[in-house]
Amino acid sequence: MMDPTKYRAGYFPVGSKYNKWVNAERIEKAPVWCSVDMRDGNQSLVIPMSLEEKLEYFKVLLEVGFKEIEVGFPAASETEYEFLRTLIDNNLIPDDVTVQVLTQCREHIIRKTFEAVKGAPSAIIHFYNSLSVAQREQVFEKSKEEIKQLAIEGARLVKCLSKEYEGNFRYEYSPESFTGTEPEYALDVINAVLDVLEPSEDNNVIVNLPVTVEMSLPHVYASQVEYICENIKYREFVTLSVHSHNDRGTGVANTELALLAGADRVEGTLFGNGERTGNVDIITLALNMYSHGVDPKLDFSDMNYLVEKFEKCTRMQVYDRAPYAGALVFAAFSGGHQDAVAKGLKYRQKYSLHQWSVPYIPIDPMDIGRTYDADIIRVNSQSGKGGIGYLLEQNYGYVLPLKMREHLSYLCKSISDREHRELKANEVLSIFSENYLNTVGAITVKKLDFMRENETVSINITFNENGKDTSLTAEGNGSLSAINNALKAYTGREYVLQVFTQHSMQGQGSQSVAASYIGLQTDDGKMYWGAGTHTDVIKASTNALLSAFNNMVRG
Repeated sequence: MMDPTKYRAGYFPVGSKYNKWVNAERIEKAPVWCSVDMRDGNQSLVIPMSLEEKLEYFKVLLEVGFKEIEVGFPAASETEYEFLRTLIDNNLIPDDVTVQVLTQCREHIIRKTFEAVKGAPSAIIHFYNSLSVAQREQVFEKSKEEIKQLAIEGARLVKCLSKEYEGNFRYEYSPESFTGTEPEYALDVINAVLDVLEPSEDNNVIVNLPVTVEMSLPHVYASQVEYICENIKYREFVTLSVHSHNDRGTGVANTELALLAGADRVEGTLFGNGERTGNVDIITLALNMYSHGVDPKLDFSDMNYLVEKFEKCTRMQVYDRAPYAGALVFAAFSGGHQDAVAKGLKYRQKYSLHQWSVPYIPIDPMDIGRTYDADIIRVNSQSGKGGIGYLLEQNYGYVLPLKMREHLSYLCKSISDREHRELKANEVLSIFSENYLNTVGAITVKKLDFMRENETVSINITFNENGKDTSLTAEGNGSLSAINNALKAYTGREYVLQVFTQHSMQGQGSQSVAASYIGLQTDDGKMYWGAGTHTDVIKASTNALLSAFNNMVRG
């Protein structure tokens, strides 16, 4: 039985003084990005990545454009240690990339970390200790002052060893479980650490404020970040970083508001992989900025490739509805959505628009390597005429009349509903072809001769039915009208040729193919549809007429 009285707020608001961030309308520039896929992401996997998988994934992160990558906790396992040494000893770290290593504020772990990272062209030594009330009381059983001294001693040792070991080192300090710590106490410890590290123009220090566990609404965290920003010592020489987890499902919101509050840097993972519910998803953050016209300084132009590599190396799966990256995030199944999307894409093409404004689609799927035909319009039992018509037009060049599209949509939806599955574009084409296109019945046209006198067209036409030829003449106000009158006279059937449209599908001149669409209406108001194609426009319309007539005969 659920009992909400068991829970209380474990966070510490800083008050309304620190809410200047609410006046910002958007994030104006990309932060410094640090991928923690190789550490925070990797340690959360059921089967951590092997050395070979780590090397493969490291290359992917470089291709995306990360300049700071946390490569592991080298004191934690032999694989972590070996991976870091492989990167360094084989010169696999580009000159403009900094690797980051994590260590607790414990002497033997810090020393082993420096052994692992020695000789790195550029490395961040990221040390941390937990400050939260719960950790102080339940895990460490230490006072505030004792916990503070752990951080200070860790900073002193890191600073000392960075001078003893070969390499180019920067410092990063994280007050772990920052969100469960009294802000004034966190500030006191951070400033004490900075006094040891002595930030300067040549010694920029990173202070990271981790949402180790989400406890509050995002605006509370934003105000806490603003509080630290405004009260931290050496601010001009400090890079303020944030590292959000997603326990409450608001990791992205936490991070976006923290950036508005003054944070300079973001630690996170691709696709949000990480402990428990995961780290903040850098793909979502970056493409949110992109959708506001801000260059995120990361390259996600081949999302399918990134999904493939992520799933291969981590054995995790990207959720179909994951923002931007999921297989279905741009898909429109609903008839109303499909119609709006199809019209939006045509409008964009018609007016040669640069600005993206297509309904229901937040960014152009092609910007991240997706396609309109395969990823936007998808057909199932919920689909409508607009989407199905769009698929035929974009993929195969058929521009069906509105009411014919509606008729086809019912056929497609019926099949999808009956078989409980999605229909692919080629299956929609097959349904169209089998039911409307150049269909063959008992009656065919064997011969046509035209004569025109003023506004009247006369024809001599030969029908063939079951091997028997019958010739007759007829008139009309055009070629199709004359053929139609001859067909009505020959069969004795009554109907009205209600709809006729035609367009060229491909090629030039005599090689172009004409597509014709005809709708026949009977006395009871029912419409019967047919389509025809041929290099000869008259034959195309004749094929469409016979196809519609055959459907009418079949009822």
